[in-house]
Amino acid sequence: MPSNRQTVRIAAVGDIHYTLSSQGILQTICAYVSENADILLLCGDIVDYGRAEEARLFVKELTAGVKIPILGVLGNHEYEAGQVHEVQHIFSDAGIVLLDGDAHEVHGIGFAGVKGFAGGFGEHALQPWGESTLKRFVHETVEESLKLESALAKLRMPHRIALLHYAPVKATVVGEPVEIYPFLGSSRLEEPLNRYSVTAVFHGHAHRGHPTGKTGGNIPVYNVALPLLRRAFPDRPPVRLIELPVEASAETEHHSFNHKPYPVQG
Repeated sequence: MPSNRQTVRIAAVGDIHYTLSSQGILQTICAYVSENADILLLCGDIVDYGRAEEARLFVKELTAGVKIPILGVLGNHEYEAGQVHEVQHIFSDAGIVLLDGDAHEVHGIGFAGVKGFAGGFGEHALQPWGESTLKRFVHETVEESLKLESALAKLRMPHRIALLHYAPVKATVVGEPVEIYPFLGSSRLEEPLNRYSVTAVFHGHAHRGHPTGKTGGNIPVYNVALPLLRRAFPDRPPVRLIELPVEASAETEHHSFNHKPYPVQG
């Protein structure tokens, strides 16, 4: 990032679902991000079947076109083939910083990320009662929420960005069939976001959801699933972009940044 820049530009996209036959699909994204962003966030389901070969082809195409810092979280699809550890190593070896309950700083901005998990929202959230299988399901979501909270607690920067795969609020899954809401995210992930007053949240997973929402603490939440961005903004590259000031006080962090799907063209 140029030293005289007054803002940091963060691009985000998820649910690319890269397959063995996907070569070339990143050209538009790479060109746009290289020109307009300082940091790229990948919100899970980066590859489609969780295969190591998919990951190798993906990083080859991405890193050939994008030279800025890249951070990401895994999605449920990365687990499908049982090769998740190899996929993680391939991403990490390519320079992608994978967050799983971790905190990371880039250009003075703090990032915390987890995959997240399912369970539903608000008063309809699944409770740990009954069969042990159901209790383990809910426990997985609780553990992801605790990992997110731990990562956020380590950040001391004015701006903190949360990176997830599963949705933390219902607003960004609206548009999906109501029957699958419980499998798209959990409001348990929302609690640490409000507690630590994050600046913005990015997630994917809900391909037919809504591109924007807010937490109960008025924190903007962006659904950046690639199929959703393509449908919501058909005439633009499928990437979400926000700009944050390089320096800002904690008191103004929720109000001092510009958020838009793409830069305003002159």
